[in-house]
Amino acid sequence: MIEAIANLLKVLNSETEPGQISLALCLSMIIGFTPVLSPHNLIVLLLALVLRVNLSAFGLGWAFFSAIAYLLDPVFDSIGLALLTAPALKAFWTGLYNTAWFRLDLLNNTVVMGSLAFSLALFIPAFFIFNILIRRYRAHILAWVKRTRLVQAIEASKFYTIYQSVSGWKGGAA
Repeated sequence: MIEAIANLLKVLNSETEPGQISLALCLSMIIGFTPVLSPHNLIVLLLALVLRVNLSAFGLGWAFFSAIAYLLDPVFDSIGLALLTAPALKAFWTGLYNTAWFRLDLLNNTVVMGSLAFSLALFIPAFFIFNILIRRYRAHILAWVKRTRLVQAIEASKFYTIYQSVSGWKGGAA
């Protein structure tokens, strides 16, 4: 877990595009909020790999949103119940239930439906919020940390220059 947090800080401090990190967090929100073994999560995982989002942010976001999901289960249940029992949507749900995908994905379960609807509704706003937070972090907090005397002293040391020159080396054959 500490290594995942260190990797996330490394990504936040790198030149990685904030949109890649934001998208990773948004995709991990879908997987984290919905039950893990849902087939739609395979599609989300495939998107995470195809779109080349930051996998450290994706993994850490998945763990974070999975932990929050347990607290939000009553909310998900209420949303799913409201969606699945809406009289105006009865014919729609009946038609979907007759398809194999709908039954396989367990979307007739109130928690699954509610968590998926909740995460899809938050996807676009969360993307922009994460993007803004990452940019502000880089502009204010990271800039402040780089200006501190301790960091400047470390970066000026010979040990740091040696570390930078060998940090890209990985064990094993190339």
